[in-house]
Amino acid sequence: MSYSERDKYGMYKHSAGSGGAAGPGPALMGADTLLGEKVVNAYDVELGDIKEIMLDMQTGQVAYAVLAFGGFMGMGEKLFAVPWQALHLDTAKKRFLLNVDKDRLKTAPGFNKDAWPDMADIQWAAEIHSFYGTDPGRARGPDVGPGTVSGDASTSSGASLDPRAGNQGGDTDISHIRGSNIG
Repeated sequence: MSYSERDKYGMYKHSAGSGGAAGPGPALMGADTLLGEKVVNAYDVELGDIKEIMLDMQTGQVAYAVLAFGGFMGMGEKLFAVPWQALHLDTAKKRFLLNVDKDRLKTAPGFNKDAWPDMADIQWAAEIHSFYGTDPGRARGPDVGPGTVSGDASTSSGASLDPRAGNQGGDTDISHIRGSNIG
């Protein structure tokens, strides 16, 4: 089920081109509609789904999306705090993209539902941001668009992680992500 199907208030019912009043999405989205949203990588491999969205109460910004990965029917699944800026909202396919290989995600710092980390701990945050190649000092949300992944969404230096195992490729190596649905 996509965010538009979880829209109980009709905020995504109209688009700017439909002749009706444009709703807030995708520039502004209801947090509740994003819970359960699928997260895939550049090769269309499903990485999990969003279980929670964590807000930084000091800044008012979204800090992390908590991604559930692995397990069976909620049993044995591992949770990961993914920096919000590491995600890309694919508006064409109504899902999130995360530029991480599935095998690499298995080695990401994670936790189980009964032992959440102190997400306000600076050392913990530095480890998470280092893993995903994001800048903890930069408040920025996911890139939004139809199926594109900007290198700026992954790191402050403009380079992005290549989702293939063992590669640390730059933006010149993500051309396979861009599709014909770019407008």
